[in-house]
Amino acid sequence: MLNVLIAGIGGQGSVLAAKILAQAAQNRGWQVRTAETIGMAQRGGNVTSHIRMGSNGEAIHSSLVAHGQADLVIALEPGEGVRALPYLAPNGLMVCASTPIPSVATSLAGDVYQAGELLSHLRSHAAHFVQVDEAAICDAVGSRKVANVVMLAAAVISSRSCQAGLGDAIDLDELTRALEMCVKERFIALNCSAIELTNQALSGVE
Repeated sequence: MLNVLIAGIGGQGSVLAAKILAQAAQNRGWQVRTAETIGMAQRGGNVTSHIRMGSNGEAIHSSLVAHGQADLVIALEPGEGVRALPYLAPNGLMVCASTPIPSVATSLAGDVYQAGELLSHLRSHAAHFVQVDEAAICDAVGSRKVANVVMLAAAVISSRSCQAGLGDAIDLDELTRALEMCVKERFIALNCSAIELTNQALSGVE
């Protein structure tokens, strides 16, 4: 059983990212259950996607990942990484985007957003932590809208190099095939480019 959490802000594409990852698992013949929890606003609120994947006929009784059970947490934004940290398993992998995007709740509360402190907190509390400069990769691709796919690719690459998270369960070719099944045809080339450039950027991650 593999448990994955994707945490982000509304509009970042966390639900699509979950759909792509679930499709990759289904293409392997695995059982998959997914669920989303959505915060105070569709765009700008907190969105968390739960993906539970079972191979070899494993039964999945709940769609929600329990606290301390996520093998992999993909945080599309540092603050959401901190929010999702309680879900991370003791030997789990956290893959976190560098670019801060304060949620509606944070903005309304007038809280000071210290992205550097949040990233340091994650680094010190996750057994395996990979920070991704997703903005730089997106700029190289030519669109910030592919950040969710950049982070998915980063999670697959980091899982293999760290031997945590997804481990060797899903590779980039499988991710690409799943993406092609989930994304509109006119966006496939752009998103495939995001996967390729992420692979180049993260080669050698430990």
